[in-house]
Amino acid sequence: MLAIGIIKEGKTPADNRVALTPAQCRWLLHHIQCSITVEPSEGRCFSDVEYQRAGAVLSHDVSHCDVLLGIKEVPVSQLIPNKTYLFFSHTKKQQPYNKKLMQAMVANNITLIDYECLEHEDGQRVLGFGFFAGVVGAHNGIYAYGKRHNLFDLGRVYQCRDYRALINSYFGLKLPPIKIAVTGSGRVAHGIVEVMNLMDVQEVEPEEYLDRNFTYPVYVHLKGKDLYLRKSDGGYNRSEFHAQPQLYTCNFYNYLPHTDILMNGVYWDSKVPRLFELPHMQDAAFKLRTIADITDDAHGSVP
Repeated sequence: MLAIGIIKEGKTPADNRVALTPAQCRWLLHHIQCSITVEPSEGRCFSDVEYQRAGAVLSHDVSHCDVLLGIKEVPVSQLIPNKTYLFFSHTKKQQPYNKKLMQAMVANNITLIDYECLEHEDGQRVLGFGFFAGVVGAHNGIYAYGKRHNLFDLGRVYQCRDYRALINSYFGLKLPPIKIAVTGSGRVAHGIVEVMNLMDVQEVEPEEYLDRNFTYPVYVHLKGKDLYLRKSDGGYNRSEFHAQPQLYTCNFYNYLPHTDILMNGVYWDSKVPRLFELPHMQDAAFKLRTIADITDDAHGSVP
């Protein structure tokens, strides 16, 4: 019989998401030959009691489990040798800050199944948290701007029970006439745009964004062709850019004098030009007051 363990998050700050909900645990226990042990935690969005009611066993010892499920990186000191783990390791891009974690898993004969690498046959990810990462990141960006400038009050996402409660929290919210730049074209960017629409921030075209002042909040959605220009002639070809990004330069510098908040959701690797460099921040044209970098790339598209 397969023994499944749901581990307590060890990374600080702890993530309150869960790999399996109580309802999913109940379904698994009724439909396959398995046991489920849940490591007690006060930080989850579901209580320990809810897991107990679903039929799971609460225990601080999960060493008997065959498969251990978490969300964020497991601290090296908490790894159990010879186990199979499922969590977001943030090592797919060879992130240097998690090199020791990967080395420890190899040394301890651990099998890692990274949620980020699970794909359907057509290449689409099985688990795509990017949309809600964009939702939360956009909310936090607006929250930070309002708090910094003492302009409006906005609650925290973690205080909302569910997505509907978050949406309801936007009723009556009135933002000042700020300009917001949204970058990217994937799930993260779609989540950002969702929040912009829920907050009644109006979308404008790049030309309008650069040339006009507005009496209401607006955002511009900058995708590849808006952000990157071929060095040789200023053109853009999506296939060429993804194959040889070093042939391109980033055009975001032109948006800096017009942007109050940057909501960054672009895909990035070391060959892709950054949105701006550190010296740009000393420039008088650098108007940005809040950056919501939702890419999880340390020293990446935002330095």
